[in-house]
Amino acid sequence: MSRSRRPYLIRAIYEWCCDNGYTPHVLVAADHPGVVVPREYVKDGRITLNISPVAVQNLDLHGDPIWFSARFGGRAFDVQFPASAVLAIFARENGEGVLFGEVEPAGTQGDATPGRDPEPPKPTKPNRPQLRVVK
Repeated sequence: MSRSRRPYLIRAIYEWCCDNGYTPHVLVAADHPGVVVPREYVKDGRITLNISPVAVQNLDLHGDPIWFSARFGGRAFDVQFPASAVLAIFARENGEGVLFGEVEPAGTQGDATPGRDPEPPKPTKPNRPQLRVVK
C-alpha cells in the first residue's frame, strides 16, 4: 500500500501560502481519532486553525500527527491531529487551497510491506477513465 498524498499536499499548500504572504488555515474533523484541540472552539464537529508562523510555535508538518503549540483565549494549548483528519488547507485571504472533503480512511497512510511491490489500486467503477503510459 502506498503512502497517503494528503501530508504532502498539506505541506505544499502551507509553503505556497507562506511564500505568497497568505495566512494558511486548516479545517480539521475534531471528532476523528487522535485529534487534540480545544473543544470549546469546535463547531459542528469541525475546527478551523490558523497555522501561520506568527500564530503557532513549533509547527511540525512532517510528523504524524501534525503538532504545534498555540494560544486560545490567552492560554497555551498543544494541538495535534493526524493528517487524515484534515478536511482542507487554504489561504484565509482568498480561500484557495485544497479541499479533501472527508477524513481519510484508516490504512491509507502506511508504507508498503517491505520486500514486496505494492499492488496497483483497483478501479472502483468499471467504466471509470484510467490513465496509461503511451510509448
